[in-house]
Amino acid sequence: MKKIKRDYYLEQLIARENNGLIKVITGTRRCGKSYLLFNLFYEYLVNKGIAKDHIITIALDDLTNERLRDPYIILDYLKSSLKDEEMYYIFLDEIQYLNRFEEVLNSLLHIRNVDVYVTGSNSKLLSKDVITEFRGRGDEIQVHPLSFKEFFSIYEGTVDEAWDEYFNYGGMPLVLSYKDSSKKTEYLKGLFDKVYVSDILERHHIKNKVELDELLNILSSDIGSLTNPLKLSKIFSSNKKAKLSDKTINRYIEYLSDAFLINKVQRYDIKRKKYINSPYKYYFEDIGLRNARLNFRQVEENHVMENIIYNELRVRGYTVDIGIVDVYDIDKNKKRVLKSYEVDFIASKENNKYYIQSAFSIDDLNKLKQETNSLTNINDSFKKVIIVRNNIKPRRNEDGIMTMGIFNFLLDENSLDL
Repeated sequence: MKKIKRDYYLEQLIARENNGLIKVITGTRRCGKSYLLFNLFYEYLVNKGIAKDHIITIALDDLTNERLRDPYIILDYLKSSLKDEEMYYIFLDEIQYLNRFEEVLNSLLHIRNVDVYVTGSNSKLLSKDVITEFRGRGDEIQVHPLSFKEFFSIYEGTVDEAWDEYFNYGGMPLVLSYKDSSKKTEYLKGLFDKVYVSDILERHHIKNKVELDELLNILSSDIGSLTNPLKLSKIFSSNKKAKLSDKTINRYIEYLSDAFLINKVQRYDIKRKKYINSPYKYYFEDIGLRNARLNFRQVEENHVMENIIYNELRVRGYTVDIGIVDVYDIDKNKKRVLKSYEVDFIASKENNKYYIQSAFSIDDLNKLKQETNSLTNINDSFKKVIIVRNNIKPRRNEDGIMTMGIFNFLLDENSLDL
């Protein structure tokens, strides 16, 4: 398999080199965190002249390193490895395996000539401790599965063939090493059940795996649909002939989010400038994992495309919300009624904001009106974009709304600024 370049994340690590902070690389398991650190960044350091014996690497999920999960033993080992006053680079993979890891990392911060990088696969554990335990001395970088651009850069085939592969099997890096579709399916199913689900069950002491499995099936079936724990609890009771309280469901969803499997997206009232607490939408961090969960039975390209657009916006560093626009209209009885229109995504970063609609196709005037109703009723000057499946070049209408094809959007990280 060709070497996967992950320049966006590598540049973030390079920019943070020797900044006096603990670099915390988070992301779902098997998404490429270790490869980024142990291969790409390691190679960068060696090429710039750092001696290999000044780069200390420890994979804490490796059973042969089990003794180093003891905080005192690993600190003694690391300190004994420092032979001179030159800078040493310490890479600790899957830091959550290390007992009292917060104290170990804080201890390393007291050593002048070390630059520390760690990876972890649990957002709540690590994000919380970056803020509290490190008191501003932790610097988090979240790594995602391969974007479509990264995937296509090493894919041997046309862009349409790559899309067909990507929206079915997603962007987990090891999927690319399998040529046979049955092997890809087997890998993704095993990864979901034997790694992610097993890890959640063990970490949170969940005894009833069936309940978690059923919840995952429901969430997988309803990507991009508005829901909340109470609604899910009712679905559980009616469809699954079992009871699961909304509080338990909410807790399970938090576990899934903490493991970087799903992402919860809030709704935002654009005119009133405030968040709406419920219901929410849920998207999967990797669409291949979602499809594997459903045994590839519900791979509707329009819903999958919406999930992929959401993931791409997050890869680019945007905060993503769902937009709501309330508009008064006249119904067939000539009465004034309030209608709510939805904007699929509000993407915000620094002073930039984009309103984005995912439209699989716009093949008539009614569909065009449906997709633009929300956008034309937003009274600000931020850019409005419709992304369609057709491979078309970006173009604007008289209202200033830009329409572009999915490939233009995904393959050009500056596409929203065209």
